[in-house]
Amino acid sequence: MALASTQYGPVLGTGDDVLSFKGIPYAAPPVGPNRFQPPRPPEPWTSPRDSRHYGATAPQTSTEGAMAELIPRTIIPGDDYLNLNVWTPGLTGRAPVMVFIHGGSFTSGSGALAVYDGTRFARDGVVLVTINYRLGADGFLWFGDGTPNLGLLDQIAALTWVRDNIAGFGGDPGNVTVFGESAGAMSVCTLLAMPAAEGLFHRAIAESGAAHNTISPSSARLVGTRLAAALGTAPTREAIADVPVPQLLAAADKLTQQVAAKPRRKLWGDVARTLLPFSPVVDGDLLPGAPLDRIRSGAGADVDLMIGTNSEEARLFLVPTGVAAKLNTPLLYAAAGLRFGLPVAGVRRYRANRPGATAGDVLAAVMTDSYYRIPAIRLAEAHPGSYMYEFAWRSPACGGQLGACHGLELAFVFDNLDEPSAAGMLGPAPPQHLADLLHKTWITFATTGNPGWPPYTPPHRTSRHFNTASGTTTNNRPDERLTWHHH
Repeated sequence: MALASTQYGPVLGTGDDVLSFKGIPYAAPPVGPNRFQPPRPPEPWTSPRDSRHYGATAPQTSTEGAMAELIPRTIIPGDDYLNLNVWTPGLTGRAPVMVFIHGGSFTSGSGALAVYDGTRFARDGVVLVTINYRLGADGFLWFGDGTPNLGLLDQIAALTWVRDNIAGFGGDPGNVTVFGESAGAMSVCTLLAMPAAEGLFHRAIAESGAAHNTISPSSARLVGTRLAAALGTAPTREAIADVPVPQLLAAADKLTQQVAAKPRRKLWGDVARTLLPFSPVVDGDLLPGAPLDRIRSGAGADVDLMIGTNSEEARLFLVPTGVAAKLNTPLLYAAAGLRFGLPVAGVRRYRANRPGATAGDVLAAVMTDSYYRIPAIRLAEAHPGSYMYEFAWRSPACGGQLGACHGLELAFVFDNLDEPSAAGMLGPAPPQHLADLLHKTWITFATTGNPGWPPYTPPHRTSRHFNTASGTTTNNRPDERLTWHHH
C-alpha cells in the first residue's frame, strides 16, 4: 500500500515496484445541480481515500454485435465519474508525465479499460494518467445557451489537477504530454486550439484523429432539437435533464445510427461530415474558431506534436459489419462520390494502386484517407515541426481481413499485448518487438519532444512506418494525397 497527498485529501494506492492510484476525483459528480454545468472542485476529504480500484465511468451503453469482442467497454455505475487514475514509479522525483484521453466517438469509453493500464509506462519511468470525462449529451449537447463543450472542460479540469497535484506522485508538472486515440486524439487537437488549455501540456500525440471534427453552433442545435423531439421533451438542457439516463442513452444511440444511415447536410449540418452528433462545438468563446484554422494561425505553436494513423483504419467499421463483403463496383463509386466527395478519377486511382483489391478494400482505403490520413497531414502542415507516423502491422483477426485497423495500435503503445480483452482485435501472437518499439517511441517523444526521425516537412514529408520491419518513408503515396487537394 502507498499513501499520496492531493490538494483535496490523501489517497491510498497499491503496488511495490509500480504504484497505482485509481478513481481519484478531479471534479465534483456532474449530477443534480452540477449537471450541464462547468466542472466544479470535489469536496475535500481528510481520511485517506481508498484509491485501489477504478472509480465510476461516464454513463454509456454496452457494445453489441460484432464490435463487442473487438472493442470491449468497462462500465462501472456511479455518479462520481469525473475521476482519474495514476501509475507511477515512485512518489519522489520528477518523471515525465503522460495523460491519456480515451476514444469512443465522444459517446463511450473510459480511463478504466484494461488495455490502458499504465503499469508498463510507470515501469519505464513515466507517470501515466488516464481520465474520464462527460460523454454524449451530458458532455456535448448545446442549444446555444449555457456553457458548451463540457466534456472538453472536464479534460481541462483533469489537466489542471495534474498540474497542481502530480508532483506529489513523482511527476514533473513542467513536462506533461497529453495523448489520445480517435475521439481522444480529436480532443487533443481541439485542446491545442483552446485558450483555457494553454500551458497545461507541453507535448501532444494524436493517434487516429486530427483537427477536423468540430461542428458549428447551428449544427449543435440541429442535433439537440432532434434529440429532444425523439424524447418528446422541450429543446432545452433543463428538460433533457429530467429524462431517465437509460432512456437518454438509448435515444442518443438511435440518433447516431440515423446520422450514419442518412448523413445529409440538410438534416444534420456539419454532423453529416463528421458522423459525430455529440462532439466539440466551435462556440466562438471557449473554442474561438475551427481548431485547424486556429493552429494554422499559431495556436499551440509551442507544443511539440506527433500525429499518426493506421494504414487501414476503416476496416474496423467495414469488415466486422459485413459492409465490405457486400460492396460491388457501382456501389463503390456511388459511396465514394456521395460520402467523401471523391471524383470517379480519384476512386480509379485508388483501385489502380491496389491490383486485385475488392470494392470493399478500395472503399476502406478511401474512407481511411478521407477521415484519418488526410486530416492528419493537414494538421502536420498547419503545425510546423510536427512528426508523423503510420502504423501498418496487419492483425490476423476476422480471417485476416481486419488488417491495420482503427484502434489496433493501442495495445502496442501501452505494451499490453498480453491483456486478454485485446485478444479479439490482436489475434494470436502479436509481435512483442513492435510493442517494445512503439512504447519506447512514445516515451522518447514525451521525454525529449523528438521521437527519433525528421519532422514532416515538404517536400520530403518524412514519416515513421511501424510494421514487423519498421523504417522511415518519404512523400508516401503522393498521387493519393494529391487526389484530396480540393478538400
